[in-house]
Amino acid sequence: MSDSIFNIVQIILAILLITVILLQARGTGLGAAFGGEGNIYRTKRGIEKKLFHFTIILSILFFGVALANVLI
Repeated sequence: MSDSIFNIVQIILAILLITVILLQARGTGLGAAFGGEGNIYRTKRGIEKKLFHFTIILSILFFGVALANVLI
């Protein structure tokens, strides 16, 4: 029973993590992805900063659930 709950939670976290990462990558532009003029330093502000922090939280949760799924 708890094994299936961990699997469902892990799938949900994986989908959320993929979505948040894709939302972050959309703002970078195609030129920055291939090394063109993406070397300008700028700070994250507003929703971009919240997405960044949310990505970190989701990745820690995903890792924790994956580890618990293996150990239990």
